[in-house]
Amino acid sequence: MGLTLQENQQDARQIESVVASVQRGETERFAIIIDAYQQQIFRYCCRMLGNVQDAEDAVQDIMVKAYQSISRYRPEVSFSAWLYRIASNHCLNLLRRRKLHRQIMNIFRPSLLAASPEQEMEKRLYSYPLEKALAELTPEERNILVLRVLEQRSFAEMSEILHISANALTKRMTTIKRKVQAAMAAEEEMTCQEPNSVMSTKI
Repeated sequence: MGLTLQENQQDARQIESVVASVQRGETERFAIIIDAYQQQIFRYCCRMLGNVQDAEDAVQDIMVKAYQSISRYRPEVSFSAWLYRIASNHCLNLLRRRKLHRQIMNIFRPSLLAASPEQEMEKRLYSYPLEKALAELTPEERNILVLRVLEQRSFAEMSEILHISANALTKRMTTIKRKVQAAMAAEEEMTCQEPNSVMSTKI
């Protein structure tokens, strides 16, 4: 059963109290914040990075950054939004570095990155169209989609996290959904037309 609005507000007040105590020098109480947010930040990082090991490393880095900068936190936004903003920036930076690394490797060692025909066929046969579609999104688009659809954040909360107006986020979300739907449709059509598809290999 999900938490009621009153329970969520009570939890938020309790966290704000803990944050204030950490800012006053009771640093050992930061463990309470880790316990409260570690799992949801890990889940978010998994969805952004697509890799459990990377997500585990990211959570540790994010919590260290939050601890180091907690003195600068002000309750004009919720602590949850502030923490997700740190997580969002960290994951986006990792994804950009990962993309840059792939580009550099393509320049200097393209032969090592080229997949064999068997590997390409395996990707085509055993991956979901949705995964293909998500891979085509920019890191920023993926972030918006993860926060809205998978983390079920309101546009108001996302506005606090991303520093983008709720109205602009609503429009961008509509565009992202169309992009994902078009990519999924194209992938499904391509799979159906593939002459060496799973169905044809069984005949």
